[in-house]
Formats: sequence, structure tokens, C-alpha cells
Amino acid sequence: MTLKLGVPSKGRLMDKTFQWFDKRGIALSRVGSDREYAGRVDGIDGIALVLLSAGEIPRELAAGRLHLGVTGTDLVHEKLPLWQSQVEEIEPLGFGGADLVLAVPRAWVDVDTLDDLDGAAAAFRARHGHPLRIATKYHRLVREFLRDAGVADYALVDSQGATEGTVKNETAEAIADITSTGETLRANHLKILGDGLILRSQATLWRSRVAVQDTGDKAVLKALQARLA
Repeated sequence: MTLKLGVPSKGRLMDKTFQWFDKRGIALSRVGSDREYAGRVDGIDGIALVLLSAGEIPRELAAGRLHLGVTGTDLVHEKLPLWQSQVEEIEPLGFGGADLVLAVPRAWVDVDTLDDLDGAAAAFRARHGHPLRIATKYHRLVREFLRDAGVADYALVDSQGATEGTVKNETAEAIADITSTGETLRANHLKILGDGLILRSQATLWRSRVAVQDTGDKAVLKALQARLA
């Protein structure tokens, strides 16, 4: 068999991943045009490159169709409810850093913490007759975070586009989204709650715990980990 390594198929994440491996003497490259998703690995035998979207990689690792994969911490934790039993973190790659945070309108001068948000949610329902809406792509992570914080009276609104704009567009009252600098939040007149950090994320190399490996695969994985160390 051959170990399958999944890498983001385009953009900055792909380029940075290629550079990270190249510094360790392993050359990853795309084969063919930018519209093709074939790749190759040079510098170590027994590994095949698979180019996928970053969001697909956690699923493929959990299904055992990839042995290794590079994707964000946020995507693994969101898409794999039992991620510790399905994948193992091998190495944080030191790029793609971003925080998943909870943010509210800057005009809410009395809402700076999760306790404040809990009170604001109760007041919102009393005034409007429906729960305060929080727009996000990260339903599981946000739900668990708010549950642990004791915030219960809210509704999650799915957002697959520009989440920061949902408050201005009046489709949500607050948001939970990834940010690296906070500039987009500030530009949309939003502020991060003081205790609103849900997760710190970065690009990470993961190993599938469920993918089938023969003796040769295990030897290749051991050699790879030695190179990366």
C-alpha cells in the first residue's frame, strides 16, 4: 500500500504547506493545471499526494481514506465530534493561525462578557419574543462553548458567506467566526467578548487513527516522522 497525504488544493494554505514540507526535504507539487487535483511527492518513497479542500480533509481522515492530512484545528474540532478517537495531531505547522471568537455589536456597551450576553439574551427575548440569533459556520463548537458558559437562550443561524455582515444586514444579533487580526470585525462595528475566545486554530498535520496500514506503511510513517522532527 501507499500512505495517502491530503493537502489543501489551492491558495495560501496549499502554498504554505508545500513550503513547510520543502524545508524538510520533501517536495510536494501539483501535477498538471491548477484545475487538476493530482499531485506528487518527491524526497521520500511510499507517500501519495491527494489535493482536497481543507474542509474535506477531516472527513477523509475520519473515514480512513487518508492516512495523513493538513487542515485547520478548527475544522477538525468542528467536523469530527469524537476527533480524539479518529485522528491524532502530529505537528502544528505554524501558519494559518486564527481564533474562533464570539463577537457582538460595539454599540452594546454593557455587554463585555458571556454573563453579560446571557442577560442580554433574556432581555432580547422579552422585548422581541424570539431568541437572540448568533450567525456562525461552527455550530457544534459554538453550541458546546455556550453550554459550558451557561448561555442557553439563543438560536444559531447558519452562515456560509460573510458572517461579519450578518449583524449589519439584520439577519443576526451576534456572530461566532474565525479572525486573525480582528480588522474585519472592527470594520463591521463588532467587538470580541472579553471571555469570548472559543478556539485557537492553525494549520496542523494530522494522522488518521482508523486508516488501514500494513508493515510497509508503518515504516514509511516512522521515516516521515523522523524527517519532520
